[in-house]
Amino acid sequence: MKNADILVSGGGIAGPTLAYWLRKAGFRPVVVERAPGPRPGGQAVDLRGAGRTVIDRMGLLDQVRQLAVDQRGLALVDRNGKRLAELPTEAFGGEGIVSDLEILRDDLAAVLHRATADDVEHLFDDTITSLREDADGVDVAFENAPPRRFDLVVGADGLHSTVRRLAFGPESEHVVPIGGYTAWFTARLDLDLDDWLLMYNAPGGRVAMARPGRAPGEVKAGLSFRSAPLAHDRRDRAAQQRLLTDRFVGAGWEVDRLLAAMAEADDFFFEHLGQVRLDRYTRGRTALIGDAACCPTPLTGLGTSLALVGAYLLAGELATAEGDFTAAFARFQDRMKPYAAKAQELPPGGMAGYAPNGRAMIALRAASMRWMTRRPLRTLMAAQAAKAGDVELPDYANVLSSQRS
Repeated sequence: MKNADILVSGGGIAGPTLAYWLRKAGFRPVVVERAPGPRPGGQAVDLRGAGRTVIDRMGLLDQVRQLAVDQRGLALVDRNGKRLAELPTEAFGGEGIVSDLEILRDDLAAVLHRATADDVEHLFDDTITSLREDADGVDVAFENAPPRRFDLVVGADGLHSTVRRLAFGPESEHVVPIGGYTAWFTARLDLDLDDWLLMYNAPGGRVAMARPGRAPGEVKAGLSFRSAPLAHDRRDRAAQQRLLTDRFVGAGWEVDRLLAAMAEADDFFFEHLGQVRLDRYTRGRTALIGDAACCPTPLTGLGTSLALVGAYLLAGELATAEGDFTAAFARFQDRMKPYAAKAQELPPGGMAGYAPNGRAMIALRAASMRWMTRRPLRTLMAAQAAKAGDVELPDYANVLSSQRS
């Protein structure tokens, strides 16, 4: 096996999936993750289309189903909590806005980590600081671990990918803002959700969401707003929460209670909404997958599918080519690029449709949801849902199960 030593940066969804398949094929992957362990927290993610197929081929679908979040669908509410529109989970064959198989992100990450923990080396609480590539490999320096040499490096390290910055150039050249920010956190609240994801649109392009977690009294909360790019410190939690409080206080519905709970959350996350746009996902001996390569934003509901599919295709092509990365990277690009391009197409209206500014547009959004299961909107929504499976997944069974190392 040529080029068997592969460094994978990122221990979330794409990274462990890639490491799993690489190890099955006889490669020697190493996963480096900045966090001290699998990251806790996060919202529910959809397992749909080709992403679900990848999990099934890993033999993990039963584990995922056991951890799935029970949700009845999405409901829009007004400032007093009155239901304005409902879209049940079974709409669009379980592939609608809320899919029929959703799992908390940290639960999925834990399942994937367990699948790799025994036979894949992990470097937690560390990150890459430099990459120096030559004709035969890549010299990698770490923040904490001693320098090492690898044959290939894969960035699976998210929107703010370190690997992409080091190998492809500054983030500003590749990340395109779509005009908004979002925050996620777990709230401990006595909030009667009745197993629905409740969404509230407030004037000024503000969105508040609450969905059930797995534990009693656990609410997975989200606050999003439209905005041009803001100057903010990504590591200053207190400043981020002040920004959200200033934007949302007094907005109505349960927003003030969510803001109070936000201050106590131990998994608070704040991020701008942006898409990663790259002509190619590989350069030299380096490749990118998941959000590092083609982040579609949460508005599409396809980020998890892109992560799982990209990891599977990259591992499969490397195994098929027996480590010839030049041939494998070319085939990976040809298979992945069309799928990612479709997945990055935002739902109608984009950020403006998700977070309308005025009351008239908010009312129109509620009306459009009520009409969503009827033509012509049903056709548009069905097309959006179909994107999750719009990729050919080759059967790499012969090359991804050899354990040839």
